[in-house]
Amino acid sequence: KQWYQRRVAITAGEKQKTTQPVVDVKATEHINVDSLVSDIPDPRKNNNANSPVAHDNRGETLSPQPNTPSNNNSNVRYRIPKLAKTAVKNVDIQPAEHIEYEKITQTDESALQSALQEKEERLRKEEEERKKKDEEQDKDDEIVEDNKEKEEEEVILQELSDEQKQSIMSSQDFRSFFDSAARIIEKALCEEIDVSFPYSGDGLGDSGDNADELLRLNRVFEDERWTRNRSVTSFDVNAKFPELVLVSYMNNEEAPNEPEGVVLVWNKKFSKSSPEYIFHCQSPVMSACFARFQPNLILGGTYSGQIVAWDMRAGKRTPIQRSPLSATAHTHPVYCLQVVGTQNAHNLISIATDGKLCSWSLDMLSQPQDTLELQQKTKTVAVTTMSFALGEVNNFLVGSEEGTLYASSRHGNKAGINEAFEGHHGPVTGLDCNKAVGQGDFSHLFISSSTDWTVKLWNNKLSKPLYSFDNANDYVFDVKWSPIHPAVFASVDAMGKIDIWNINTDTEVPIVSLQTTTRTALNRMQWSANGRELHIGDCDGKVYIYDLKEKLAVPHREEWKALNDALNEMQQRITETPLAV
Repeated sequence: KQWYQRRVAITAGEKQKTTQPVVDVKATEHINVDSLVSDIPDPRKNNNANSPVAHDNRGETLSPQPNTPSNNNSNVRYRIPKLAKTAVKNVDIQPAEHIEYEKITQTDESALQSALQEKEERLRKEEEERKKKDEEQDKDDEIVEDNKEKEEEEVILQELSDEQKQSIMSSQDFRSFFDSAARIIEKALCEEIDVSFPYSGDGLGDSGDNADELLRLNRVFEDERWTRNRSVTSFDVNAKFPELVLVSYMNNEEAPNEPEGVVLVWNKKFSKSSPEYIFHCQSPVMSACFARFQPNLILGGTYSGQIVAWDMRAGKRTPIQRSPLSATAHTHPVYCLQVVGTQNAHNLISIATDGKLCSWSLDMLSQPQDTLELQQKTKTVAVTTMSFALGEVNNFLVGSEEGTLYASSRHGNKAGINEAFEGHHGPVTGLDCNKAVGQGDFSHLFISSSTDWTVKLWNNKLSKPLYSFDNANDYVFDVKWSPIHPAVFASVDAMGKIDIWNINTDTEVPIVSLQTTTRTALNRMQWSANGRELHIGDCDGKVYIYDLKEKLAVPHREEWKALNDALNEMQQRITETPLAV
C-alpha cells in the first residue's frame, strides 16, 4: 500500500496527461485504501525470478516494489483501480454533566430529629438510674458511718503514761512537726486581712499619708527573749526569698545563761511578730550572711574567730559546722564575711581583726582552702569592714581601725594590699562599693563612714576623697549605696538619725533626714534588693523596716549623666585632670 501511494503521488505530479483521469478527492472525503489495492497482487507470494513489474498508464515501466528483484523481460502490468467516494458524518458529543452533592441534602431531617430525641431519652434514663444508685450508695455509707461511730464509742482509749508522753514529745519527728505547725498557725493568726477590701478604690477616702513623705516606717521586729539588750551587728537579705531578712546580734550582758551569739531570720511577708528561724552559738556573732547559691545555709563569723554554719532544713538551732580555733584559721573577731564567685565556683571570704584573710569551701569548714596576711609594709592591718565590687572575686577594699582604707587582691603577683586611701581620722565603720547597673559604669566609686562623724566619697583612681559629707553630729556607724540608684546612699549614726543623700540633688544636706523617737544609736543598715526598703538595726536589738517612695528610690534616665557631671565638678576641686567615666 505504501509503495502504491508513493507511485500515485509521483505520477500525478508529472506534466503529461494520463489515460485515466485523476479523481478529485475532497479534503472532507475519505479514500477507501482497501479498494485501491484489492486487485494488486502481493509481491511476497511470488518469489521466482520473473517477478512482475508495474507499468504506468502510458506504457512505461514502473520501478518494482522495494525488496523485489527487478525483471525487464516481464510483461505483467498493474491496473490502477478506480477511486470511490465515502460520506463522513460529524457527531457532536456533549460533555458529561458535573453534579455536586451536599451533605445536608442527603440527610433526612426527620430521621435526624428522631435520633436526637431517642438519644436524649436514653441519656435521661441513664441519669435517673445513676441518681438512684447514688442515693442508695449514700444510704449505705450513712449506715456504715453510723456503725463506725458506734464502734468507736464502744472502744475505750488507753491513756498514755507520763513516760510515753515524754518520749513522744522529745522525739525529733514530733519536735520538727510541732515547730513547723506552730509557725504556720502563728502566721494565720497574726494576719489581718480585710476580705471586703474595695480594689476599685470606692469608699477608701483619704489615706492620711503625707504626699511628700519619702521615708515611712513600715514595721519593727523585736523579741523579748532573743533581741532585748542585744546590739545588731549585721544584716543580709535572702537572694531566693527576698522577704527573709537575716540579722545577727551581740550577747546580752543581763542574761548570762542565754547563748551569747544569736542569729534570727525575720519574715517581712507576714504580720507575725516572732522570728521565722532562731539560731545561736556560744560566741557573739559579729557578721552573718546567707550562702548566696545555697539559700538554706547561713554563715556566721564570731567574736572568738570561729566560722559557723546553720542549716534552715536541719531543724536544730545550733551550728552544723564549725571551724577550728587554731592558728590555721582565725583567732580574732571576724567582722567581715561574704560569699563571692559563681554558682559552680564560689568561696566564703572572711577577714579577722588580725589582718588574716581566709578562703573557705562551704562543704568543709575544718580548715581554710587559702590564707593571706594583709599587711601594710611590715604593719598588720586591723580590718573592720570589707567590700567587693559587683561581679568582682579578686580585688576588694577594706577599712581599718586606724582610719585608712586599702585596695587589696586575693591572687596574682600583687596579692595583698596594693594601695592606701587616707582621709578618715577615726576607725572605719562602714564601706560599700557602688553596685548600680545602668547607662554608666560607676563601679570605681565607693563610700566610707567613720567615728570621725563623716561620710566620704572616693574614686579608686585617686588617693584622696572626692567629697566629705559632714552633716552628722555623732559617730556614723554604717553607710550603704542604693542597689539601683547610682547617686543615692544612706547612713545611720549614734544619735539615732537616718540620712539619705542624693549626690545629683544636693551635697550639703541630705534629701531626707529622719530622727528616731528613742534616739537610740543605729548600728547597721541594709537595702532591700529592689531599693525600695531600708533595714536598720539599733543597739537595743530592734530592727526597723522603712519604705521609700518611688520618686526617691527609682532613678530617672537623666540620673546617670547628672552624676557624671557632679563627679567632674568634685574632681576639678582636687585636680585639674577631668574625671574619666
